[in-house]
Amino acid sequence: MSVFRVEKTNDYTVMCNHHLKNRALSLKAKGLLSLMLSLPDDWDYTLKGLAHISLESIDAIRKAIGELENEGYITRSRERDEQGKLRGTEYIIREKPISEKPMLENPTLDNPILEKPTLGKPTLENPTQLNNNKLNKIKINQVRMKKSLNQINQKRRMSWRKFSHGAGLKILKKKRRKCLKAPSVCFITSST
Repeated sequence: MSVFRVEKTNDYTVMCNHHLKNRALSLKAKGLLSLMLSLPDDWDYTLKGLAHISLESIDAIRKAIGELENEGYITRSRERDEQGKLRGTEYIIREKPISEKPMLENPTLDNPILEKPTLGKPTLENPTQLNNNKLNKIKINQVRMKKSLNQINQKRRMSWRKFSHGAGLKILKKKRRKCLKAPSVCFITSST
């Protein structure tokens, strides 16, 4: 296989090969990081700007930047102005990733100290659950009772309407007149 190289006198980028050999990165992420390393230091990095100078969509750029961020090649932080409003995003781009987990020089795993645990009231991780069947039956019974009470009240209202608009009112008025004449012997009862 032949490789044709050009003379590097102008318009070229020198960068570390670390990200190119990192098997955890996709080709898209490798290419995006190479593109970002080739841009000037004062270039304004935005998802829209990176999508504009490439063929990828903003979503593809966002995914690749997330991948680079997870691997430690990029650190993003949001900047705010004097009023506290978001102004933009500051990118820190690295040729080699930073390690999120600092390594201890001499970890003490040889002879760990084992203490007896104190016995108190243990907390239950899985507390006893209520019987859902009983709760459901109670709720169903409550709903049935409400429905039956609503039906009874509706029947009462209907019978009162019939009574008040029909002959029952006339009968009641006659009984009332009789009671006014002889109040000691009168009981008013209504029957429909």
